[in-house]
Amino acid sequence: MTNTARPLDGIRVIEVGQLLAGPFTGTMLAYFGAEVIKVEPPGLGDPIRGWRILDERGTAYWWYSLARNKKSVTANLRSEAGRDIVRRLASTADVLIENFKPGTMEKWGLGPDTFAESNPGLIYARISGYGQTGPYARKPGYASVTEGFSGFRHLNGFPGDAPVRPNLSLGDTVSGIHAVIGILLSLIGRQRVTAGAGQVVDVALYESMFNLMEGVLPEFSGTGAIRGASGTTITGIVPTNTYGCADDKYVVIGGNGDSIFIRLMRAIGRADIADDPDCQHNPGRVANQSRIDDAIDAWTRKHTALEVMEILDAADVPVGLIYSIEDAVKDPHYQARGMFERVATPTGDLDVPAILPKLSATPGRTDHAGPEVGADTDVVLKSIGVTDAELSALRASGDI
Repeated sequence: MTNTARPLDGIRVIEVGQLLAGPFTGTMLAYFGAEVIKVEPPGLGDPIRGWRILDERGTAYWWYSLARNKKSVTANLRSEAGRDIVRRLASTADVLIENFKPGTMEKWGLGPDTFAESNPGLIYARISGYGQTGPYARKPGYASVTEGFSGFRHLNGFPGDAPVRPNLSLGDTVSGIHAVIGILLSLIGRQRVTAGAGQVVDVALYESMFNLMEGVLPEFSGTGAIRGASGTTITGIVPTNTYGCADDKYVVIGGNGDSIFIRLMRAIGRADIADDPDCQHNPGRVANQSRIDDAIDAWTRKHTALEVMEILDAADVPVGLIYSIEDAVKDPHYQARGMFERVATPTGDLDVPAILPKLSATPGRTDHAGPEVGADTDVVLKSIGVTDAELSALRASGDI
């Protein structure tokens, strides 16, 4: 990828936070050109550096994706000298991102009001479990807990079984995306609406997940209906399901459009269902869901997944395999779309996912896989006026 200009070139972001939601926000901004200065604790740095599968140096493979394009500065936020570093950095920034429990930054003298005079244009993005206000604001809220509180977990799994979670920190990532949206809106607002003034972006993990709930609330408000788990289907839309094949693989078939449904039924040899007046439209298909799903399932189980794909692709019916990451890496469409980027790490080259969306004129890119803890401390702090003597004293006291 060429080194074209990016939309956030010249925007300085201070990332104060650990684990996932705040750092993922910073990753997205850095990918599209922002100078993201990550503030980490002296020593081991952000705990995610040591989470999950580690390379031979003890660094998480995940870290090389999450830390990409950032600068690392160490500062002990439990000391006044460390907190003063953040104040001085924030006074030079366009954006500050934090994801501590509400009240923590104020306790440290780093809340939004701190910068009202020194940097009135600062956009202050806050990510927490339950938001900055309300009776639950001070509750600790990891993604796993807030996904349940949002109502999202209630919809996952099979009826009668314990609700399940995807094997991802979904609430953190979705909240990070919401924070990015809020920051970008605030940057536009600073130019066009607020006459250069910044604002606070308040993102709650549970609210970000609640934002995915589609028609669940209006259906309850209008009828009292409480949507629950539906296994491999989706309530009220037929047919869209996961079906087993003769080779023990699974395919997802989405045949819920009226004309698509007819093509699907004819492709599987069930013209009787395709022509049934009761199944011409979705409400009738919902009433006949078992009959339709049983017919599709009986057909897929007589064919390999490849055969199912070939027949339904020819009929222009949406169909796809359930992919693992290995399947995705080998797939030519993923490759053609540039979904993987190769970066150098201390232990060898590594694939990391491209970050979306794709922009035709000012695309994002991965420049590097992230620095060692505190690798940029001296350069960054000197740029805001910290002297060599001060650096030596801060390092001797453990403040950086």
